[in-house]
Amino acid sequence: MEKIDSWVDKLAVAMALLGGFVLIGIIVATCLSITGRELAVLGLGPISGDYEIVEIGTAFAVFSFLPLCTLRRAHATVDLMMPALGKWGNRISDLLVSVLMAVLSIVIAWRLFVGMGEKRLYLETTFILQFPVWIAYAICMAGALVFVVVALWSLVRTVSGGGSRV
Repeated sequence: MEKIDSWVDKLAVAMALLGGFVLIGIIVATCLSITGRELAVLGLGPISGDYEIVEIGTAFAVFSFLPLCTLRRAHATVDLMMPALGKWGNRISDLLVSVLMAVLSIVIAWRLFVGMGEKRLYLETTFILQFPVWIAYAICMAGALVFVVVALWSLVRTVSGGGSRV
C-alpha cells in the first residue's frame, strides 16, 4: 500500500510541476507579446495567437494541479461544523467527499474525452493559429486521467482509514 501511495504521490507532484512549467511559459509568452506590442514602432509585434496560447496553457495547468490538490485534500473546505461532528462524523464526511471527488473526476475525464472526439470529428481549430482544438483537449486529458487515478486512490485510502495527507 505504501508503494502505491508513493507512486501516486510522485505522479501527482510531477503533474503539478509540469503545470507550473507551463504557467511559467505562459508568463514569458505574455511578457514577450506585451513587449512586442509596445515596441511595434521598432518593427516588433505581439506573438500571434497569444490569447490562444494562454487559453490552452491555462486549461492544461488547471488539470495538472487537480491531482495534487486532491491528493493533499487542499480543496476549499468549510470547517465550521467539523468540530461538532466528532470523529465518526468527520470520517463519514471524508468518505462522502472522497466518493464525490472520484465520481466528479471520472465524469470530467469522460466528458473531456467525448468533447475531444467531437472536436476531432468536426476538425475545429483555433481562430488565429488554426491549431486543432482536439489536441488541446488531448493535452488536458493527461491531467484529467491522473486526476481520476489520484481521486480513486484517495477514496481507497479513505476507506482503509488512511485519512488526510495534510
